[in-house]
Amino acid sequence: MTNASATPDLGPLIFAVPKGRILEEAVPLMERAGVVPEAAFHDKKDRSLSFADTSGDMRIFRVRAFDVATFVAFGAAQAGIVGSDVIEEFDYSELYAPVDLGIGACRLSVAEPKEPVEYKYGNASHLRVATKYPNITSRHFERQGIQAECIKLNGAMELAPYSGLAGRIVDLVSTGQTLKSNGLVEKQEIMQVTSRLIVNRAALKKDPRVAALVERFRLAMMKDAA
Repeated sequence: MTNASATPDLGPLIFAVPKGRILEEAVPLMERAGVVPEAAFHDKKDRSLSFADTSGDMRIFRVRAFDVATFVAFGAAQAGIVGSDVIEEFDYSELYAPVDLGIGACRLSVAEPKEPVEYKYGNASHLRVATKYPNITSRHFERQGIQAECIKLNGAMELAPYSGLAGRIVDLVSTGQTLKSNGLVEKQEIMQVTSRLIVNRAALKKDPRVAALVERFRLAMMKDAA
């Protein structure tokens, strides 16, 4: 039952969050900002993708990180949490990222084999790179005057150089242990990454609840910093 503070003509406010490690860091911050998921949200056996919050005014969508940006950009969700890497990759004009949440810190980097392997991936001005960030990767190498052929992978990036799929990879790096375990070394940092609160620009203008949500997250961050 929706309480009296909701805005009936607009329906529930939809908040999209990413599955996985970032969500574990995000939940305490969400709760400090007044976004408190129902108990089923925390049940690891529950395969639902949509949950109520305890106020009854919101729905929380739990989706893949890349899909958070798409849901918010196209207005299927009014707000959400996603990494700055995803924001940069899609570059949706409809997204606005007003609050850096300071969680999920890592970096997006270029890596290659530590030991030389037979070079069969093009020439010095044309590289084949395995990544799930083809747009960021292409722009990065273009700035260096290099044409990069990007091979889209969603995982197991570290296998690409030794399987002959690509000479380099572009992927998220935290401790660097995964690279080391797979015989790769980090060569260039492309960008630092943290998770951000994102909102749909049109929703921010039309729905006062979105602006209020942004302010609650800002206040939550200020309390953390105090």
